[in-house]
Amino acid sequence: MIAIPAVDLREGACVQLVGGEYAQERVRLDDPLGVAREWARLGFARLHVVDLDAALEQGSNLSLIRDLLREQVADVQVGGGLRSSEAVSDILDDGARYAIVGTRALEDLEWLAELAHDNPGEIIVAADVRERRVTTRGWQRTLPRNVIDMVEEMNAFPLAALLVTAVHREGQLQGTDLPLMEDVVEAADFPVYAAGGVSSVGDLHALQDRGVAGTVIGMALYTGAIDPRAIVEEFAA
Repeated sequence: MIAIPAVDLREGACVQLVGGEYAQERVRLDDPLGVAREWARLGFARLHVVDLDAALEQGSNLSLIRDLLREQVADVQVGGGLRSSEAVSDILDDGARYAIVGTRALEDLEWLAELAHDNPGEIIVAADVRERRVTTRGWQRTLPRNVIDMVEEMNAFPLAALLVTAVHREGQLQGTDLPLMEDVVEAADFPVYAAGGVSSVGDLHALQDRGVAGTVIGMALYTGAIDPRAIVEEFAA
């Protein structure tokens, strides 16, 4: 299992939110490129970069993301506001290893199918989940379908992975939603990544034991709850 530090961008800063609420910003660092360089220096092989402003259609951090991609400090998976095939192609051309799609992919599975077949092995679908329901549009809309039903519909697509974020656990350092992740892994024919609530190396072991292929870690790294060096030893790649 690979551990992937989160570099969430908002208004040009690297931030961490609590519980998927934009009003609950707990961490703000004004040098995102410096943050990314430090994670790479410590030995992390991949970074998870999300443009929160673009996700809510309230701005863009694209120039900052392009600067990071040009530096090639690590493999980067990029998401946030990628709602067209052209935007996905552009970010991949800019040097992203994977493009992360969420809102449109989850609301328009026909578009996702076409996108995945045009870019096999390069698309990660991000499903933000509250109590087994998928949320979109920056956590503002809840879809009627259960996440497991959606996973089964996506199994035919050549996806790189599905990233499931337990939004109800995000940023709270109270442990991840293991039953949710276990059920998703069992239902999926592609790799599953987990996010939300990771607070210890024990959480990482528990996810790994349940077949999770990767974990995105945010708050625990930024607050020092987890020693990044300990993670790199076991889960850097």
